[in-house]
Amino acid sequence: MPTPGFGPLYTFCSFQRRGKRISDEPIEVESLSPKYESKEKQHSQGPWYMASGYLLFWLLLFLSVVVPLFYRLPTALTIEDVPSGLFIAERAQSSLYELDKIGPKVVGSDGNENKTVQFLLKELQLIQENLLDEYFDMEIDLQIVSGSYIHWTMVNMYQGVQNIVIKLSPKNSSSDSYLLVNSHFDSKPTSPSAGDAGQMIVTMLEVLRVMSSTQQSFEHPIVFLLNGAEENPLQASHGFVTQHKWAANCKVVINLDSAGGGGREILFQSGPNHPWLVKYYKDSAQHPFATTMAEEIFQTRLLPSDTDFTIFTKHSKLIGLDIAQCINGYTYHTKYDRFDVIPRTSIQNTGDNVLSLVRALSNATELHDTEAHAAGHAIFFDVLGLYFISYSQLTGVILNYVVAVATISLIFVSLWRTAKVSSVSSGHVVCWFVLILVLQFIGLLLGLGLPVLVAFLFDKYGLSLSYFATPPLMIGLYVCPSLLGLSLPSFIYLKLQRSQKISFAHQLQMVLHSHALVLAILAIALTAYGLRSTYVITWTLIFYAIPLAINLLTTLHDRGFAWTAVLKLFQIVPFLCNSYLIYTFLIVLTPMMGRFGRKLNPDLIICTLNALGSILAMGFLIPLINVFRRPSMILLLLLTATAVSILTASSTQLGFPYRSKTNVQRVPYLQVRRVFYEYDGSVSKDDSGYLFNFQDRRGPATLRDTKVNLAGLTSIESDCAEYMMCGVPLYDHRWVKNRLTGMWLPRDTPIEMPWLPTLELLNRTELEDGQTVRLEFRAEVTDHTSLFIKPYEDVSVINWTFPHDYIGQQSTSHIYFSHGKDNTALSFFMDLEKLDGDFNVPLCQLGISHHFIGHAGDELSQQFAESFPPYAALIQWPSSYQRFIY
Repeated sequence: MPTPGFGPLYTFCSFQRRGKRISDEPIEVESLSPKYESKEKQHSQGPWYMASGYLLFWLLLFLSVVVPLFYRLPTALTIEDVPSGLFIAERAQSSLYELDKIGPKVVGSDGNENKTVQFLLKELQLIQENLLDEYFDMEIDLQIVSGSYIHWTMVNMYQGVQNIVIKLSPKNSSSDSYLLVNSHFDSKPTSPSAGDAGQMIVTMLEVLRVMSSTQQSFEHPIVFLLNGAEENPLQASHGFVTQHKWAANCKVVINLDSAGGGGREILFQSGPNHPWLVKYYKDSAQHPFATTMAEEIFQTRLLPSDTDFTIFTKHSKLIGLDIAQCINGYTYHTKYDRFDVIPRTSIQNTGDNVLSLVRALSNATELHDTEAHAAGHAIFFDVLGLYFISYSQLTGVILNYVVAVATISLIFVSLWRTAKVSSVSSGHVVCWFVLILVLQFIGLLLGLGLPVLVAFLFDKYGLSLSYFATPPLMIGLYVCPSLLGLSLPSFIYLKLQRSQKISFAHQLQMVLHSHALVLAILAIALTAYGLRSTYVITWTLIFYAIPLAINLLTTLHDRGFAWTAVLKLFQIVPFLCNSYLIYTFLIVLTPMMGRFGRKLNPDLIICTLNALGSILAMGFLIPLINVFRRPSMILLLLLTATAVSILTASSTQLGFPYRSKTNVQRVPYLQVRRVFYEYDGSVSKDDSGYLFNFQDRRGPATLRDTKVNLAGLTSIESDCAEYMMCGVPLYDHRWVKNRLTGMWLPRDTPIEMPWLPTLELLNRTELEDGQTVRLEFRAEVTDHTSLFIKPYEDVSVINWTFPHDYIGQQSTSHIYFSHGKDNTALSFFMDLEKLDGDFNVPLCQLGISHHFIGHAGDELSQQFAESFPPYAALIQWPSSYQRFIY
């Protein structure tokens, strides 16, 4: 019987004869009975049990090549066994140990503003003592800076944050173009920050030590910026680039950050529009690890991360390279980001690369006039960490189109060749190819759709993130369904189709051709759209087109399954490269899914990545199971693996997402005391509770059956409709963004604050125009304070202390304020315009929240914190909120 749903096309193709139309001869229906299966096919197909060995080969290749190369790190050097001029990981690790012992380094805390700064200045003094002063000059400047700018949906205001800035210059240097190297030493609350970004700070210290104590030549002065307020976010880098005396001379930046720690660092942003920077990375980096795809994904802002690189490129003319640690993101921003999770070999890897880059870029002639070398984006990627490939975007566009067109041409040559050797018309072959193409498109949809279906159902029943602590579950949950869906339509077609005219081997070739044709068309479309990551498809096609050309030239194309040997040999390269690429993203992104928020299902991202990896790595390989007898056994194996994984993930402890220390659930919450003052000064609300901002999809569900008492926990969404900014002390722009998913647990006993800062209205002055009143305030502040300002409907803010461009951007203005060394009270004014000139009525609401980061809270709050399970990483502190009406 014909393939279901394609009867007309099937009939048309079945009755094509070489050189004749259907109407030329009587119609003879071909039987599709198994008795027509050719003896050639029966004898040439491999034994059925070899099919499982075929799949096992590719799995073992992944485990024995991709995984070891991904985690490969260089041997760490020690002080005793190397000459001068090399990066010594042992020395950097010793500095990291001391830095880690300080503990959390939150802006405004003693740990950040005093202990860490003093430690770093002491280290710099030791470096300066060993300076080769006959060759170099070294200046150290401690910058204490204040300022403000608009960051996302808020005003980001800082006061007295600190930067330690070091300039290393060659003697008698005449260059006024500097190379900037930046990282940060501050941390998130609770985190000792060994990975983010202590590892990068000690790397910079060691690079500075080597550069300043080794006889060598470099042309451009090097500025090392150890910035003390990146987590706030991005304040100290803004203070440097807008106010420091050396900032205007800095032309290129190497920005070092972390979203994990203990592995290799990845180059994930470059330029912008300066591909020559990537060339320097290619020529200099000893252990390359980079991909354009990471750059494009990061710049979508879908990920919950940002770096100082944004500030440098947005608020100055700086260009550069953005490099970050990215492995083991489970400890990122938690109390487990400690010295013991950063191996010395990881520090050596980062140090080798940064030292080489600094040496190369400090001699780059392009620094004299960077604008003259702007030449569009670059396409770049490493090959298994062994080799680095880069080229311009224009070259990439040309390559994409040429490869796609060449592949399509080879496909049609192959179809013509098939028609010739099969003694049928080209139209006959094309008809069957169109049918196969439709089926292959369905296979691609199933390859993507089945993993998405699994992710959707798991989320629907509250089982998202089941792979979080047990990543191998992804193979059964997503990879096996993807391979099953990808191979099923072609399996059905090859099982049912019994054409005597076209050999089984040629029909299998056409299945692969259809996959290549879909990829080629996709490559053309994505290139036209401007997506640089299309290079992944292009290089996948290259390693299909080459063996196809070889098979056509050598006539292996027409010798049964002989062509599969050449194909499989060439497919080793895209299999390794594509599985390596997707494995990279899975390692980087899986920990991020634990802080991706509650609104979106993170499993959709992870399942899509697995599906794309399966299609790109196995798209030309999985149909070859039909070379063996009884390929249905492989489909059954894939189905069984999927079923077992679903059962395991949904009903055993392996599917529970969290583990103590290694795969923790982040639980940020505030111990809140809030008081609402009305226009006449009376108090309309005075209550206490715990404000939760769960960062993972499951939220409080994983805590329900533990000792922690969450009875009464409720959504604040209704409060958000009633009160300005939900009537709670939202911490920063991310808390504001996720406020509708916030949850409130009321507490009967008032929460005790360490102290209660005051907000004082100093003056209320009606201006001469009769329509404007000026309100002047003085607010006592903690190191992290937020103001929320919302005028009533007939009132407008027309001027104030804060950036003028922010006026009117948000219905409720958010002023995020933090201080470092300088804890002076915040004085500010705002001019309110009311056209009728009646100022004896409520004009605006003003909310002020004070955050006491680092304080454990009162006794009841401490008892509450101790009741959480060990897999919960708490990030919490007392916070007061006062709402006034003026």
